[in-house]
Amino acid sequence: MAVRATVSRFPIDSDAQEACGIPWGLTVTPFAAKDENGQAPVYGSDGHLLPRCENCYAYFNTYCELDQWAWNCSLCGTLNGLSSEAIARYSRPQSCAEMMSSFVDLEFPLEGSEEEILHARPVYVAAVDLSSSEEFLELTKSALQAALEALAPESLFGLATFSHKLGLYDVQGPIPVVKNVFIPQDAEGTLPIELEDVMPLLQFLAPVDTCKDRITSALETLRPTTSWERTPPGTGQELNGVLMGGRGFGMAMEALCNYLGSEYGNTFALARVFAFLSGPPDHGPGQLDTRRYGEQYASKGEDADRALLPEQTPFYKDLAAVAVQAGVCVDIFAVTNEYTDLASLKFLSIESGGSLFLYSNTDDSTLPQDMYRMLSRPYAFNCVLRLRTSTEFKPGHSYGHFFPDPQYENVQHIICCDSYATYAYDFEFANNVGFSRHSSEQPMVQIAFQYTVVVPPEELPGSELLSSSRGKHSIKRRLRIRTLQYGTARNLNELYDGVDPEVVLSLLVHKVILASLEEGVREGRMLLHDWLVILTSQYNEAFNLIQYKNGSSSITGQLDVTFSQCPQLQPLPRLVFALLRNPLLRFHEEGVHPDYRIYVQCLFSALEPSSLHRAIYPVLTSYSTPDKQAYPRHSLSRAALITSGSPIFFLDAYTTLIVFYSSTADPSLPFPPPHDCKLFYHLHKQVEMETVLACDLF
Repeated sequence: MAVRATVSRFPIDSDAQEACGIPWGLTVTPFAAKDENGQAPVYGSDGHLLPRCENCYAYFNTYCELDQWAWNCSLCGTLNGLSSEAIARYSRPQSCAEMMSSFVDLEFPLEGSEEEILHARPVYVAAVDLSSSEEFLELTKSALQAALEALAPESLFGLATFSHKLGLYDVQGPIPVVKNVFIPQDAEGTLPIELEDVMPLLQFLAPVDTCKDRITSALETLRPTTSWERTPPGTGQELNGVLMGGRGFGMAMEALCNYLGSEYGNTFALARVFAFLSGPPDHGPGQLDTRRYGEQYASKGEDADRALLPEQTPFYKDLAAVAVQAGVCVDIFAVTNEYTDLASLKFLSIESGGSLFLYSNTDDSTLPQDMYRMLSRPYAFNCVLRLRTSTEFKPGHSYGHFFPDPQYENVQHIICCDSYATYAYDFEFANNVGFSRHSSEQPMVQIAFQYTVVVPPEELPGSELLSSSRGKHSIKRRLRIRTLQYGTARNLNELYDGVDPEVVLSLLVHKVILASLEEGVREGRMLLHDWLVILTSQYNEAFNLIQYKNGSSSITGQLDVTFSQCPQLQPLPRLVFALLRNPLLRFHEEGVHPDYRIYVQCLFSALEPSSLHRAIYPVLTSYSTPDKQAYPRHSLSRAALITSGSPIFFLDAYTTLIVFYSSTADPSLPFPPPHDCKLFYHLHKQVEMETVLACDLF
């Protein structure tokens, strides 16, 4: 669990917070294997026995005062009694993870029989759009072949298709068999039959280890739905010669979530749906009107940057709640260059813990590589994230791809969480007093992350592995807790010296995305611009660089806009400029497609701070040879390329990796870089970390 705060020392009170101009908050990457300093958690057992505060429900940790019979909560100060079991447990402190470290990962008992726990299987379902082209289907087949290679052998896999009808494939027999059910054209319609009656779920879900070849054979049968298939003669579906039918994505997703949800907790502990989409849903429930994107804004005088960002229907947001309840995570892969209204579709993926991918064409798409990399990462599921603070302050907004708990504040549900998924919080003071200047008690933050993982048999202790279950995966429920103590800044100088520019950028990105969605892109740009102006003014006042004459508005002295006296603030103007030039905040008339803007919003709002920094302000590195790095970081300027004298440059912009050989490079330098060189190793390492890759060599 990596936790990074915008400031290493917290503001002493609300006046100091307002005067500094720096967002106050932190980012959390809960399933990261190590913390921000590279330290792993201390592992332990009996997480359900960990004492909790009777007042604030915080967990016992190393910052709590402990005596023989009781302990004081480090967050709220409440005195809590210890049970006889806890007294016996803490009489041997070296055997308890929570007595050894403030960062622990504890086993949690699972409900259910031993048979259910040992025979848990992750479930994956591919939902493929047949209202598409041959090129789209060929790309999708390649992506699913890559997925089959990445999946654990014991996984269950189901293949479904959708167009004007929903198809379920049975791949467990000698030849693939598909059973179809027609999707009603009416936006208020329902399927004429339940999917369980079309095909029993366990017949639909096939074991990957024994059915991989049959799944591959089924994929080869996929063909685009033709116009005559959509309108069978004599069915009464013709209307004035216009073909009926199309892309019934919404009904297909709703039916699949209900289909899988019927066995949630019995057949599987997690289901993940890969939805491959080639255009906007235009048939049945969840159909979208894409006519809202076009030249009509010029005639109506509407602001496209504001009108195209909100969703046009609550259907997919409501469907996300159904998916969460059913334990289903949905990843959407949109391969299209036409307007698809991702502003409406995005909720189904981000609120269910999934990802949203967008590819403008099939030729340059990295979909197969992205599928394999996504499924090769460690992930947790059925997660609950909770942040608690000491009494002087509290969380304000929370940001990230989660589903907020409808009952409890500051509790987020995450269906699927990989080791890079990051969430953010900003803080506010609970009262006007702030933190005590003379108290020894420091601000405290505790993050609890309860999650489930599928454990391969080789990671299970021998005693846990029954002879009848050898080779079977097992599910484990765990509780990861991180408790942090922060200092307070005595003045603004101390506060500025502890600024983390990358975390500040993360909070700013979340805030401008929220402002853009509510008020439009123009408002998001204004918020960012005004913030930098205010920060510059308050910094100059804090360092007494400007003086006002007799209370008038005229000033004396030189205004410092480069933050020359504070190195930690110096990157911020460049980052703000880069963010203003990013498609996230560029105007519609500058050629930014609304779907691409939504994709960037979803991508940026899930990145950890260092990756987000690269995505907004790329890292330029130079090499004297493919095996020897020249400079680790250059400024992003033409002068850097010309004056450095290096022949090879590597630009890491997160979604794009570029290797550039200058015109003055020695012709004897190997091109492209050899696979065994340092440059290629660096390139490969970044590919493994990043979500989307477009690698150009020129």
